[in-house]
Amino acid sequence: MSAPSSDVLTWLQKLIAIDTTSRDSNLPLIELVADHARGLGLEPQVFPTPDGRKANLLVTVPDADGNTGGGVLLSGHSDVVPTDGQDWTSDPYTLTERDGLLYGRGVTDMKGFDAVAVNALAALVAHPLRTPVHVALTYDEEIGCVGAQPLVDSWHDLGVLPEIVFVGEPTSMRMIRAHKSINLVQVSFTGVPAHSSLTASGVNAIEYAALLVRYWRDQADAWRTEGPYDEAYPLPYTTGSVNLFTGGNGVNIVPESASVTLEFRSIAETDDRAVLDAVVAYCRDLEAQMQAEHPQAKVEVTIVAETVGLDTPADAPAVQLGTELGLEVQADKVTYGTEAGIFAGGGMSAVVCGPGDIAQAHKPDEFIDPDQLAQCEAFVARLVEYARA
Repeated sequence: MSAPSSDVLTWLQKLIAIDTTSRDSNLPLIELVADHARGLGLEPQVFPTPDGRKANLLVTVPDADGNTGGGVLLSGHSDVVPTDGQDWTSDPYTLTERDGLLYGRGVTDMKGFDAVAVNALAALVAHPLRTPVHVALTYDEEIGCVGAQPLVDSWHDLGVLPEIVFVGEPTSMRMIRAHKSINLVQVSFTGVPAHSSLTASGVNAIEYAALLVRYWRDQADAWRTEGPYDEAYPLPYTTGSVNLFTGGNGVNIVPESASVTLEFRSIAETDDRAVLDAVVAYCRDLEAQMQAEHPQAKVEVTIVAETVGLDTPADAPAVQLGTELGLEVQADKVTYGTEAGIFAGGGMSAVVCGPGDIAQAHKPDEFIDPDQLAQCEAFVARLVEYARA
């Protein structure tokens, strides 16, 4: 068992202390890291959201000739999930050691990796590099990988595009080459209210929403029984579920409103866009049926999230470099999503590899084994040596 350096633990303590729950701003954390980078003589690039409440961050250590394109990216997200309603033994925003483990919101998902990556900047500037190394922190990963695509778009605009990406989600420091996509669709039904004794005078939003629920369950059953299949996944087919349903406002009122949130997580053989188009078409048909009862009825479809899946080839540059630097490849693919698919879609070779166990993420008393941080720190140290001229 190894221990991380005191510098990494100091950074982890600082990052944990900043509440970056996705509903709140991440700017205090972004500015903390940006100021650190400026103190090292670097020029961090901060990419704010249109409303200015949040930002992505890119810190690039150029090569010896001043080049910033290509190279290797260590990528993490800055946001965490809420602690609301969770029973914590200690303050979730104070890094706490207990029984040899480190506790705090985000220690595993994924401020442990962030702390290692940010701490490495000092080592990266200490000697000339033969290839650039970048550190990125994104916003709103936890609510659908919202920040990653704007960040990739910014890199294309600036001509700064890493070649290889290590996304530091918790994998117990094994490389993961593939994961499913995640898609969320919210459908809002607006009917016409009426007294429940006069049903013909209203349009029942819940009843039409229930038809969508049935449609979606049939689709999920078809994926399970008919495929396509990829046996490398623990659930080897695309999955679908109805995760939220609200509606109605009285036991004696024909309900005016209802809302359904659908999710599907797909393997590479599923055409996500075709699935989404089919959902929209079905909802348009439901809207036509509702409007045949009353022209004021309507159905609104919102694509809440489209997190791209990842399927990196076994001989891809990211896998080859990770192997060269001592990482092992996990044979199985995983069902959870990450930002890696967005980076891959942007033209980069990406894998997922970071400290900690995904089973600890999002739970009360989230913890990480310090040995995992030490393993991550050792990997990043090997990457620093690889990058030096």
